[in-house]
Amino acid sequence: MSLSLDPSAAKYLIKAKIKVDGVVDKSDVIGAIFGQTEGLMGEELDLRDLQKSARIGRIEVEIKQSGGKSEGELTLTSALEKVETAIIAAGIESVDRIGPCKAEIKVEKVEDIRIAKRKRLVERAKEILQEMIKQSKEELPDLTEEVRQSVQIEEIIYYGPERLPAGPNIEKSDAIIIVEGRNDVINLLRHGIKNAIAVEGTSIPKTIIDLCNEKIATAFVDGDRGGELVLRELLQVADIDFVARAPPTREVEELSYKLIMKALKNKVPAEQYMEQMGWKKEKKKGGEYDKYRELLEEVKGKHQAILLDEKGEEIKRVETGKIIEEMAKEKPKIIVFDGIVTQRLVDNAYENGVTKIIATALGDVIKIPKSLKIITEKMLG
Repeated sequence: MSLSLDPSAAKYLIKAKIKVDGVVDKSDVIGAIFGQTEGLMGEELDLRDLQKSARIGRIEVEIKQSGGKSEGELTLTSALEKVETAIIAAGIESVDRIGPCKAEIKVEKVEDIRIAKRKRLVERAKEILQEMIKQSKEELPDLTEEVRQSVQIEEIIYYGPERLPAGPNIEKSDAIIIVEGRNDVINLLRHGIKNAIAVEGTSIPKTIIDLCNEKIATAFVDGDRGGELVLRELLQVADIDFVARAPPTREVEELSYKLIMKALKNKVPAEQYMEQMGWKKEKKKGGEYDKYRELLEEVKGKHQAILLDEKGEEIKRVETGKIIEEMAKEKPKIIVFDGIVTQRLVDNAYENGVTKIIATALGDVIKIPKSLKIITEKMLG
């Protein structure tokens, strides 16, 4: 009784095709191989002895009969060295008859089992490693995100009598970002932006209106219909300086750092945005605004500026090109002029104690002090 080859000891796998001009069975093929190779390869490579000593495995044969002929495959494992295995393969190939029938056995390949195992091992190791990397990518951000969010939630303050969710810098910052809800504030905090405050609905709280009067206000809303409604209300009742929007259909609370920065970088002046949308601001009522509207109409097209004192009384009228020079001399509290407000004008106005500038439009101004109020023609209605 032959012993089976221990799979862990196998080095090579011989694979061959069998073609027989006649009908034969598996046992006929195996018998022909043992019979016709006996003595052919020397005593040391006798197939029966090699099987008994478990240096080769069983000859496995799959055979099918069709149309009076037989075809199939043969496999044989070997624990022998490379040369001996090659001789065994050649010996099997030398069989030319099976039973009474003419036959051909053609060795297709002698596969190094260790190389095949190694390839499978490498492929499997790659799969395992990829899964480990995927898990670590999923787990680590979750862990850091959890810690970060807990800190961010702690950083949220509730500002004003309406207790509006806001970042901790809302009071001390010269510029604020007005968002729709608490989750928007949290997302901005997540990315280091601490001067946001939420309106929490389409009815704009008085706290927001007051903040907009004191600070440079940017409305940053969702890119959907809801965001548009909040923005429209904000632009009507509050002194919004700039407008930023999330990409279409996206919400501020879900935006990545890159998209937040891109939206804020691409903010546009509120007046320009309203013009693009075809929106009109409701006229502000009241004597003060009526007066500024009339004075601005007076200097329109004349390139003139009117300097007023703290009571709104006229000091003098000057050419717009001489505003900065005259401001230093006359120390007005209010300036009305036909032109665009620049950063240079804002800086000089602040240094000279000006509290209000009424002008045709606001230019590319980055920083406006809390003590200085800028009113444009569009704001006057």
